[in-house]
Amino acid sequence: MATERPVTPPPQLAPAQPGVLPRSPLTPEQVKRIEVNRLKAKALRDQREAELSRQSDPASLKQTTSNLAAGQKRARSAISTSNVPANLRDGRSKDSPKNGAFRPLDEIQPARNFTKFVEYDFSKMTDTKGGFLTVEDDPHNKALHAPNADEKPAHMTLKEWERHQLLRSLREQKAGPFEPGLSVLRKEENKVCRECGSLEIDWKWDDIFGCAVCNACKDKVPEKYSLLTKTEAKEDYLLTDPELKDEELLPHLERPNPHKATWNNMMLYLRYQVEEYAFQKKWGSAEALDEAFEKRETEKKKRKQDKFKSKLQELKKKTRVEAYRRSRQAGGGGGEFGDVIGRGGKHEHVWGRTVENDETGIGVKSCIECGMEVEELEF
Repeated sequence: MATERPVTPPPQLAPAQPGVLPRSPLTPEQVKRIEVNRLKAKALRDQREAELSRQSDPASLKQTTSNLAAGQKRARSAISTSNVPANLRDGRSKDSPKNGAFRPLDEIQPARNFTKFVEYDFSKMTDTKGGFLTVEDDPHNKALHAPNADEKPAHMTLKEWERHQLLRSLREQKAGPFEPGLSVLRKEENKVCRECGSLEIDWKWDDIFGCAVCNACKDKVPEKYSLLTKTEAKEDYLLTDPELKDEELLPHLERPNPHKATWNNMMLYLRYQVEEYAFQKKWGSAEALDEAFEKRETEKKKRKQDKFKSKLQELKKKTRVEAYRRSRQAGGGGGEFGDVIGRGGKHEHVWGRTVENDETGIGVKSCIECGMEVEELEF
C-alpha cells in the first residue's frame, strides 16, 4: 500500500480582533449544500415570474421586480400603465376613485380662510392695461399716443440716446454746432455784449430776455444780470401775478424746481429788467417804492394787532362768562351785576354812567363807592 503524500496545510489567517478565533473554512459538503439551495431558489423565482407574466398582474410584478439581480431587465408588463389596479395610489392619475384610480389630494379639503381662493390660469389671461386705451386699441390717434420725449425709444441704443440728449441740450442752449454764425462782411449786424463788446454772447439769454451779454459780464455785474425768483420779485418790488406772467412785459426763464421735482418750474427774471419796470413804469422811482413798501408793512402790522386785540376780547368774554356761571352754580355770587355781593350784604355797588373806551370801543362803567370797573356789552 502506497503511502499518502504529505500536503501543506492552508495558511492560518490572523484574527481580525484579538481574542477571537479565526473562522474555519467551509467543508466540501457545506459548499455543495449551498450551491444546491441557490439553484433551487433560482428555479422557484423563475417559476414565479413566469406565472406572473401569464397573469399580467402589474401589482404583483412590482413586488418581484425589486428582487431582480443587477443588470437583469424587467418585463414590459411590469412597467406598463395600461392596466392600473384599484389599490395603486398614483398621484398622476386624473380619474375619480370610482373609476378605479385613487388620488389622495382630492380628499383633502381647504381651510376655511382659503375657501374663496380662485386659481387663475395666467396663460389664458389678457392684459387690458388697467382699462386705459393703448396703441393697439387706437393706433391712428397720434395725439393720444404721442411718444414721451424723456423716455428712450425702443429702437435706440443707450449710446444713441445719450448722443440725442446731448444734441437736444445744445440746440436748446444754442451752443456748439447750433450757435448762430457771425458774418465777416456785415459786422454791424453782429450782436455784441452790451458791457464789453465781445462777440461771445449768451444766445439763450438773447433769445429769451433779449439781452446780449457774455458770460464773463454776467459774473462781473451781478447787480444787473443776476436772476430773481417770482417770490423775490413780488415781495421786494411789489409786483403782481398778472404782471409777472406777461412775457411781453417781463420775460422769464423757466428752470426745474430745486426743492421738489414734481412742483412747478421756477420762473426766473432778469434783475435790471424788473427794476426798470418797477422804478420807471409802475412806481415812478425807488423812493416811491420804499414808501409803498413801508405803507404796506404798517398796514400789515396794524391788521396783525387788530386781530390780536379781537382774539383777546373774545377770550375775556369767555373767561368772564365762565367765572360768572361757576359762581352762580356755587351759590356764592349774586344773580346779576349790581346785586349785593355775598350773603352778608357788606357792599352794594352803585354803578355810574357808561363811558366808551377809545382803545377797545367797549363801554365801561365804574362803581361810585368802591371804584370797581366793569365792561358792559350790548347785544
